[in-house]
Amino acid sequence: MTRIAFRKMHGLGNDFVVLDQRRDPHPIDAAAARVLADRHTGIGCDQLLLLEPPRDARAQVFMRILNPDGSEAEACGNGTRCVARLLAAESGARDLLIETAAGLLAATIDRDGVATVDMGPPRLSWRDIPLARETDTLHVPLRQGPLGDAVCTNMGNPHATFFVADAEAIDLVALGPLLEHDPLFPERANIGIATVLDPQTIRLRMWERGVGVTRACGSGACAALVAAHRRGLCGLRATVRLDGGDLAIAWPERGHVLMSGPTTLSFEGSFDAALLAG
Repeated sequence: MTRIAFRKMHGLGNDFVVLDQRRDPHPIDAAAARVLADRHTGIGCDQLLLLEPPRDARAQVFMRILNPDGSEAEACGNGTRCVARLLAAESGARDLLIETAAGLLAATIDRDGVATVDMGPPRLSWRDIPLARETDTLHVPLRQGPLGDAVCTNMGNPHATFFVADAEAIDLVALGPLLEHDPLFPERANIGIATVLDPQTIRLRMWERGVGVTRACGSGACAALVAAHRRGLCGLRATVRLDGGDLAIAWPERGHVLMSGPTTLSFEGSFDAALLAG
């Protein structure tokens, strides 16, 4: 019986199953991701993170990200912070470089264990989101129920952020999937519902593409800060308050977006490789 080791981690409740594929790789496809992510018959997670040998010699690892529906995501802020913590414990280094489908992401672990990830510059043109047609990304004519006038941002993956008076009052379970699959988004989109509580605090609820409602989303928090600043609703730094807790987001000099927050190793274990055969 072949056993496959895994780690279960989370960043503010945004949870991951991490498989180290660098030395003992196992074939993990979309079907396997769906099995492992199932919270009743598998391990359960918002995303499966596969650690593979880097393609770029400057990076410590290549991180693949698989959603519970088997689709692949380009970037994941909370997942990057979790992997940075593992790599720091493994190597003793505090400055790390993690390769993803969205490019190289630099991460730093401070002495208190808080991970900061450089998510790179936001991409703001309609082609970069991408959108299906030319549109002003600061005022996107997208509407479902009480939601309208989105701000679209690419933070390694596509985001649409809606600003409302009360984020808690929005039925995200009903509206999230409709907006994710809107024809305007050829690659689908992550949906954020944001309320600016004050110039330094944003309340954010997230529907993640291929996942559903999540307790936290790092790239979504970055997109919310960028969107709020572009609308003139806050400065270049803010605390983004998610269901699972707070992330500190900064966009210094409107360059790269930095995200800081805690990570947790929940437990380690192994599963029978036969599980992947269905």
